[in-house]
Amino acid sequence: MPSNSLEARLHELEAREQIRNLVAGYGLAVDDHDLEAIGALFTADASFGSRDGVMCAQGRQAIVSQFIERFRSLGISNHVSHDHFIEREPDDPDRARGTVSAHAELWRNGCAFIAALRYHDRYRLEEGSWRFQSRELHFLYYVPLSDYSQAMGSELRQRAYGDQRPADYPESLPGWRDYQLQQG
Repeated sequence: MPSNSLEARLHELEAREQIRNLVAGYGLAVDDHDLEAIGALFTADASFGSRDGVMCAQGRQAIVSQFIERFRSLGISNHVSHDHFIEREPDDPDRARGTVSAHAELWRNGCAFIAALRYHDRYRLEEGSWRFQSRELHFLYYVPLSDYSQAMGSELRQRAYGDQRPADYPESLPGWRDYQLQQG
């Protein structure tokens, strides 16, 4: 089938919409603390972690167990996805990768937090459904609401664990570093 045929283009649009629904379903499942729905979003061999290594799970059941542990300190939350960049794998129509920008409002250990983050994803078509093969969190900030205005002027914008840690981005990104060097 030629890649520019109407059928191929329709298939591509359907795959992208299913991947977007996967991402939307993740936010709802996490906010609802729906462990069954969370598990169904991931491939059997999936991984889920954070850039700082605090979260690191391999396999669907380990991912669900990791969420059970995280929910011990998390109360209500509201995850909102924004832009979603999807790249299909040119040599494998059953695989794709994506970057999702998002915000979250959370109640963590008795305190209101806000977070800006990016998810770096790999998706795979498994048993007729698009699922996460891997998902990694990168934080621009994760701070108590009371610290927000002060934290934005600091590189230490990860404050979810009772201390102040460097943010995952943008300072680590090559384009950001190059621009800063050019500004001297």
